[in-house]
Amino acid sequence: MRRRLPAAAAALGIVLALLAAAPALAAGYRYWSFWDGAGGRWSYATQGPSTARPADGSVQGFRFAVSKDAAAEAATPRTEADFEAVCGGTAPAEGRKRVAVVIDFGVPQDAPEGDTPPQDTPRTACAQVPPAATAAEALAAVAKPLRYNSAALLCAVSGYPKQGCGEQIADTPSSAPASAPSASASASASASASGGASGDGGGPSLGLLAGIAAIAALAVAGVLRSRRRAR
Repeated sequence: MRRRLPAAAAALGIVLALLAAAPALAAGYRYWSFWDGAGGRWSYATQGPSTARPADGSVQGFRFAVSKDAAAEAATPRTEADFEAVCGGTAPAEGRKRVAVVIDFGVPQDAPEGDTPPQDTPRTACAQVPPAATAAEALAAVAKPLRYNSAALLCAVSGYPKQGCGEQIADTPSSAPASAPSASASASASASASGGASGDGGGPSLGLLAGIAAIAALAVAGVLRSRRRAR
């Protein structure tokens, strides 16, 4: 028993060292997120664009990016939520409401392979739609063509991206920013028409832990073999 304790201690040391050195991993998703704007700021939408019915004077934002977590770390549109800046030059019309639409196609690093954002800076447009129109209808009024999947998830705005829809991408270090080149068009990252999906937590993945356990087991076996030879 005394001879096995050093081996167990050595294995434990290896496990602790590997855990300390291994970066926390988190799954990322590439999608269009959906945002409500007010007072120049953005807040993650609580419902999808197909059900949200913005009031006259509202600001709705859409951002394409790679994010690890839908609500907590999704990248916001890269411009202020300013209704007057977008719709100030559009005169009110009877029987119509004005909705400021901000569309941020994101950065090249977040684009699917072989695709490129249509423009570097966010696009803005003032949608004049019926009073009962949804955010999705306001978006369609200014940014066709749109593409949805069978689950009513918004996949593309103005034809971008050409393919894909809220797909999970390879794990990346959790220290990477939400819009890092390594993370919908529901434009909201949830599994509903709001569009999107939430990522995994920031701790080490099960695969990583399993690999560490395997290495530790091999270390124990190696120590025991060396002790048998020394006898």
